[in-house]
Amino acid sequence: MKIRVDDLQEFKLKALQWASPFDVVCCLDSNNFNDRYSKFDFLLAAGVQDELIVSNGLGFSALEKFREKHPGWMTGFFTYDLKNEVEVLSSANADGLGFPDLYFFVPKHLIVVSGGQVDIISAASQQIAGEIASQQPALQVIHDDIQLNSRFTREEYIDTVGKVKEHINRGDIYVTNFCQEFFAENAKIDPLKIFFKLNSISPNPFSAFFRLKDKYILTASPERFLAKRDDKLISQPIKGTSKRYSDPADDELSKKKLRGHPKEQQENVMIVDLVRNDLTRSAVPGTVQTEELFGIYSFNQVHQMISTVVCDKDQCISDVHAIRNTFPMGSMTGAPKVSAMRLMEHYERSKRGVYSGAIGYFSPDGDFDFGVVIRTLLYNETAKYLSFQVGSAITFHADPEKEYEECLLKAQAILEALGQHLSFPLP
Repeated sequence: MKIRVDDLQEFKLKALQWASPFDVVCCLDSNNFNDRYSKFDFLLAAGVQDELIVSNGLGFSALEKFREKHPGWMTGFFTYDLKNEVEVLSSANADGLGFPDLYFFVPKHLIVVSGGQVDIISAASQQIAGEIASQQPALQVIHDDIQLNSRFTREEYIDTVGKVKEHINRGDIYVTNFCQEFFAENAKIDPLKIFFKLNSISPNPFSAFFRLKDKYILTASPERFLAKRDDKLISQPIKGTSKRYSDPADDELSKKKLRGHPKEQQENVMIVDLVRNDLTRSAVPGTVQTEELFGIYSFNQVHQMISTVVCDKDQCISDVHAIRNTFPMGSMTGAPKVSAMRLMEHYERSKRGVYSGAIGYFSPDGDFDFGVVIRTLLYNETAKYLSFQVGSAITFHADPEKEYEECLLKAQAILEALGQHLSFPLP
């Protein structure tokens, strides 16, 4: 059922508020970014016809069968720890959230907004349209005081970056993504209202709200992991970050410095090479190419350096296997990939789980699109455990203090959404 609405932004808010009581909800919002690879502006899936939940190390093979069974619309997420299925690795760090390794579902109700048109796909589409229209969005964020803690003090983080650089000096790795967790226990929040605020502060092209019963993913991600359009695979790794400024001249200077910074370019090109290598496993020989190198894109809090790598997909490779061949995304691992992941398991103090994973959809025409789970707040409502992680790329030229500052910069939108101001290291 196609309907016309006068105010699309208001409709999106009302639609998500309507869907939020369902036990399982996935909302994907591109926030009107002009992306030639985007399929729609907004997708909302609610209610479960069928679902796949895996926590036993057999996620990709189970998803392969589930996708064969359900070739239509499907949404879900991959956690970073599926790396243990792809490579001989393990995850033994602290985990206060308890997400499954992989979750996908076929929705009962689907709403797609594209080109200003709203399409409600449901046996109850007329009823849903009326219920959404009657919603009265309440945007005020109400939550108890949140006491944030960190797995690393500033000094511990800087010391650990120094140890990681020793591995780089020895040639064990070239680049890695070192992540740290900020968390709160006994935290009570309204996830929907926090997402509304986060999405207004930081409206990014891979923003998402995902509810899996008592577990929530609230993401303001700017990064595409992997998409398929017809027979083409697209990956857009981000490596390189600089601060936004209110003064236009200062802001433009920040962009220029990012574009020409040797360390940022070094990070980016190493990950581009890694992604190119990953894509060759699924590509028609000779078709892998870098469509754009060192592109500078501006978001509300930061400028980012983004490159685009594409290829023609080998028709002998299934869509799920193509995702497996590139997972986890190079921007969140490092190079060489396995060595970097193994080292980060040693030096990091939290299980990444959903963070550094991917969230997105498969569509009936065979396309898919998954964003990287970064700039993301995760919440277990039953355990009252709230968590977000931030990371930065460590290379030979990395300055540990500046890398710590970059982590705080990346956390800025989440902190603001929570009413926190973290301009100094936690004790």
